[in-house]
Amino acid sequence: MSGAHLGAAPVRGSAYAAVVAVLCVAVPALLIRAGVLVVGIELGTLLFGLSVVAAAFAMSWAAEAAERDIPRALSLIIVALLAVLPEYAVDNVFAWKAGQDPAFAAFAAANMTGSNRLLLGLGWPTVAVIAWLSRRGTIVSLDRGAAVALAFLGIATLYSFSLPLRGAISLLDSLLLGSLFVAYAVWAARSGTAEPELVGPAAAIGTLPDLPRRAVVLGLFAFAGVAIAVAAEPFADGLVRTGARLGIDQFLLVQWLAPLASESPEFLVAALLTLRGKAPVALALLLSAKVNQWTLLVGSLAVSYSIGAGGPASLPLDGRQSAEVLLTAGQSLFGIAVLASLSFSLGEAALLSGLFATQFLLGGILRAAQRNGPGADLELHLFAVLYLILSAAWALGSRRVIWRAVRGSRSR
Repeated sequence: MSGAHLGAAPVRGSAYAAVVAVLCVAVPALLIRAGVLVVGIELGTLLFGLSVVAAAFAMSWAAEAAERDIPRALSLIIVALLAVLPEYAVDNVFAWKAGQDPAFAAFAAANMTGSNRLLLGLGWPTVAVIAWLSRRGTIVSLDRGAAVALAFLGIATLYSFSLPLRGAISLLDSLLLGSLFVAYAVWAARSGTAEPELVGPAAAIGTLPDLPRRAVVLGLFAFAGVAIAVAAEPFADGLVRTGARLGIDQFLLVQWLAPLASESPEFLVAALLTLRGKAPVALALLLSAKVNQWTLLVGSLAVSYSIGAGGPASLPLDGRQSAEVLLTAGQSLFGIAVLASLSFSLGEAALLSGLFATQFLLGGILRAAQRNGPGADLELHLFAVLYLILSAAWALGSRRVIWRAVRGSRSR
């Protein structure tokens, strides 16, 4: 046996151990729902949250490994839908429950804005920082294919500014944003980009013979589906009830804790790719995730709300939600402006993460001091304006690159 095979066996063994560990993490949540295990609301919420994390990892690994068997054009659409299912489940549970109980309307857009801002404020900078630590490179360069993804993200972002102005997310918004996602998926399917590189457990599963590989993939999909069905609703309820019992702002708890749980697989895959010297691939992966979130996730909320309401309806956005969506759109526009040069520097990463952290901390302090009074939303609007100013400055600095991209698209 060669040295390469000797080295590969422990790697595969650790990957399989990770799969088994993830399966075990979801067991307590299953026991709670079955009535076998009785715990307090705080511990129950934690265990249901861990089940969502386990489902997210299982779905991510299975979706990546499934690309060995699904035709390229079909895989990009199906895998994109499946991989984001755990992330969207909790958010759409809130939207569905809001259609039945107006008390949940305040949380319907919380998870969506939190996941989007985490992706830009934490995910993108993490790639730049790991690239610098591992390779001492201060700039991550993207290929021209990223320009098209940025264009789709730009359209979705500009459209999203209309949502807080109208104070609602309608079924028409769902149709338009859903169509934009389909158009993006079709473009990706027709592009000549290389297959995404499998890492971690997905790579180990991908090396299995056909029949065992397909069995493992289907098993992971089934496990993730059961884990989501069991944990999504009680996790959503538990977050609200835990916040009330502990005196924590429930909106902030829903906005940040749930996305941290569901986004962890995407962040881990991006970190592993960056450590392997593939920072551009990692950043492109997170860029694609942002397009999915800003189109499919936002568009799905009105659909879930209408199902809960028992008929066509628009998901209302109150003053706080409108300000949160406005801030999220402003941050998204700045992210587009930063990547418009098809490069991402360590300094830009520090600025993105610094703005995110400052707003997060300042917002929490103001919420506590003002007890969620009217003035507490002021910092959301101020940061949104700051992002717009920075977007204009960065777009001006990248005007030559943007113009070349526009001319290149016209000539094709």
